[in-house]
Amino acid sequence: MYKKALLAGLMTLATTSVFAANNQCGKVTIANMNWNSATLMANVDKFILNHGYGCHAELVPGDTMPTGTSMIEKGEPDIAPEMWTNSMKDAIDRGVKEGRLKIAAKSLSDGGEEGFWVPKYMVDKDPSLATIQGVIKHAKDFPNPQDSSVSAFYGCPPGWNCQISAQNLFNALHLKKAGFVLVNPGSGAGLAGTLAHAYEKKAPWFGYYWAPTAILGKYQMVKVDFGTGVNKKEFTTCITQANCLDPKPTMYPPSPVYTLTTAKFEKRSPEAFAYLQHRSYTNKQMNSLLAWMEDNQADGQYAAEEFMLKHKDIWSKWVSKKVAAKLDTALNNL
Repeated sequence: MYKKALLAGLMTLATTSVFAANNQCGKVTIANMNWNSATLMANVDKFILNHGYGCHAELVPGDTMPTGTSMIEKGEPDIAPEMWTNSMKDAIDRGVKEGRLKIAAKSLSDGGEEGFWVPKYMVDKDPSLATIQGVIKHAKDFPNPQDSSVSAFYGCPPGWNCQISAQNLFNALHLKKAGFVLVNPGSGAGLAGTLAHAYEKKAPWFGYYWAPTAILGKYQMVKVDFGTGVNKKEFTTCITQANCLDPKPTMYPPSPVYTLTTAKFEKRSPEAFAYLQHRSYTNKQMNSLLAWMEDNQADGQYAAEEFMLKHKDIWSKWVSKKVAAKLDTALNNL
C-alpha cells in the first residue's frame, strides 16, 4: 500500500514536472519592425508576455523579408507580430508545410486595406460620392489646385508597388475621360500632406490611401465603392502588373497580415502561443493608436504602455482573468 502510494505520488510529480516543462516560456525574441503599427504590436507583446506569462521577452530588429527568411532557416526570432504575407507567401507556406513556422492569428483582423477615398464631410453632403459613379458624375467638385480646369486624383507615391495598381485602376475606371488627371504626390509624406491640407480646410479630395495609418486615424474618410466587388484574379494578374494593357475595375482585396511564430516556440510555450492566437487589432483601433503615436511623437514602448493603461477593454479579451490580474499589477507599478 505504501509503495503504491509512493509510486502514485512520484507519477503525479513527474506529470506535473512535464506539464511545467511544456509550459515553460523562457527567453523569447520578438521582431521589432521599423513601422509604427509593427513596433507598437511588438512592444505590447513584450509587456504581456513578460508580465502575464513569465517570459523573458526581448525585441530584436526586423523587417519582412529578412525576418521571415531567418525564422524559416534559423528558427529565430520566435515571433513576428505583424507579417504582411503577400510579399513572401510561397516561402511562408513552405515554412508552415515543413513544420518550421506556425500562423498564430491575424494581426489585423480586417487585413491591410487599400482603396480610393473621399472625405466623410463630402459624403455627408452628397451620399452618392461614396460610389465611383457619384464621383465621376461630380468630377468638377474635385478641382486640381494647380489647374482648376481639370479634376484631381491623388495617386500612390512613385516607386511604391501601389503606384502600378492605382494607375491601372485609374485607367480601368476611365477617370481621364471623366476629366481627372492623376496627380503624383512625390512621396508618402506628400500624399499625406495633400489629404491633411484638404481636410483642415474642408476642401475636396479624391485619391489612393491605405490602412492602418495615422492619417486615416485622424481624418474620417470613406472608401469609394466601385460596385464591382473583388476580382482577385484580375487584381493579381493585371491590376498589379506594369504591363496590364486592358485593366478591368475591381476593389482592392485585403492584404493578409498575420502573426507568425516558429514551431519550436509554439511547442515550448503553448500558453504564450495561445495568447497570440487571440491577439488581433481592427483597422479602426490601429488607425486611432497610430494617430495618437504621431500626435505625441511616441515610440513603440511609450505607445504600448499607453495602450495597456487606456485600453483594457481591448487587451483583456486576449487573456485569461488570471493573466489580466498580473498585468494590472504590473501596470500599477509603472
